Amino acid sequence: MTAVFTSRFNPGSAEATQRRAALQARLDALRALEERAAAASARSLPQFEKRGQLLPRQRVALLLDTGAPWLPLCTLAGYLQDVKDLERSVPGGGMVAGIGFVSGVRCMVVASDSGIEAGAIQPMGLEKILRVQEIALQNRLPFIHLVESAGANLMRYRVEGFVHGGTLFRNLARLSAAGIPVITVQHGSGTAGGAYMPGLSDVVIMVQGRSRAFLAGPPLLMAATGEIATEEELGGAEMHTAVSGLGEYLAQDDREAIGLARDVVAQLGWGVAPRPSAPAPLLPADDLLSLMSADLRQPVDMREVMARLVDGSELLEFKARYGTATLCAQGHIGGHAVGFISNNGPIDVAGANKAAHFIHWMCQLGHPIIYLQNTTGYMVGKDSEQGGMIKHGSKMIQAVTNATVPQITIQCGASFGAGNYGMCGRGYAPRFLFSWPGAKTAVMGGEQAARTMQIVTEAALARKGITPDPAESQAQFDKIVAMFEAQADAFYTSGLLLDDGVIDPRDTRAVLAFCLDTCTEAQARKLRPLSFGVARM
Repeated sequence: MTAVFTSRFNPGSAEATQRRAALQARLDALRALEERAAAASARSLPQFEKRGQLLPRQRVALLLDTGAPWLPLCTLAGYLQDVKDLERSVPGGGMVAGIGFVSGVRCMVVASDSGIEAGAIQPMGLEKILRVQEIALQNRLPFIHLVESAGANLMRYRVEGFVHGGTLFRNLARLSAAGIPVITVQHGSGTAGGAYMPGLSDVVIMVQGRSRAFLAGPPLLMAATGEIATEEELGGAEMHTAVSGLGEYLAQDDREAIGLARDVVAQLGWGVAPRPSAPAPLLPADDLLSLMSADLRQPVDMREVMARLVDGSELLEFKARYGTATLCAQGHIGGHAVGFISNNGPIDVAGANKAAHFIHWMCQLGHPIIYLQNTTGYMVGKDSEQGGMIKHGSKMIQAVTNATVPQITIQCGASFGAGNYGMCGRGYAPRFLFSWPGAKTAVMGGEQAARTMQIVTEAALARKGITPDPAESQAQFDKIVAMFEAQADAFYTSGLLLDDGVIDPRDTRAVLAFCLDTCTEAQARKLRPLSFGVARM
């Protein structure tokens, strides 16, 4: 029966206090990185004010409904991918993105961060916008794009970026054809491929004296054809709204442009009545800071996590006595019925069968599934192999892959080996995936990888009659551990867009409720798809 969970966790213990301090330090580091991107953009404020413009984050704030929830996405995109220096890397991928409310409508909002390198498209920035376009398509969210970009940085030109960049425009056409509105506010330049951002939008708002959209700007035009033309003649706001028809609305400044965007969204008729309130968990969310150990070696009862996420801390555990290292339970978050799958140890044969059964049950009920990852992977060893671990683990992966309900993953702790796959990691396309700051993702732990390579190397040397050098062996061991640990770090993996963002564990319930609301609205929202996207006339 459904029951209020009885916690055995002591938040006042010395161990809990130590864990809390370690995780708080990680959270402070996360916020500092996010602030680094905002500060880098804000340094351009004098130039923006001189031009009578708003900074990108000011535009986003003005667009969003005051006091409404906002879920930022992929804030660490590109971290340590632009430069390898921990102190100089600026995360975010050169854009701001997230889900928020505009005139009462839940929307995907993307803004070029033109305060950084004039909004030039960064490699991980491209990956970021492709990801949020996918989220908008899956969840039927109007796509609002605040554009001001210098385009590709020709000094860092990569042909693969040019080729893959076409996917951005393909996705705009897919959104429109699916019946999902695509609205662009052209705050500044859109050159060459960037001109197709407004070209593939359903509605375009331009700013007088600032908006520019042309396939070839004056320098390229002169170089290619010898023709001389001004920016206004080629692609200014007045020309496009009066002559070419690329723009529908002409605004006098950024503020009016944002106001027009809000008006356009208000006319969609897509507002949704708010959900009734649900009872909060009886156990404090603050405990989530101290449940997980920093090195992830200490066992954690993941029921303790579930009980701090669900309405009233009430859980109904599924097959509680079978496959006990794999946890399956039902509960509610913000009034939404959900199923949980988590780990109190490696996934064994019984656990894999239990999880597959539970996934099928949730699909029959139509309940979203939430994966709370904390696994070292599938069980290995003679007994496990002879018991059919491969086929039973594959059965679980089949169920995860083909589940017919929304799946949301939170990487709480370890996410190692095929456990990442069976627990709906990024490769299995969960609707949303977020990480806690202390989470680690790898094919295996660093020490396990190093020990494996040490055994293989020593065996190879032994076959040649060579005695291993202890110093060299230890140096190789340490090098492998360091490599694995660096790449397993949640900030590093988030920089590669292997999640949709790193979140404060205490915000997990709010994030999940927001995502579940988004999924529910998507299911209820009736679209009117077309054979093609809206053609600009």
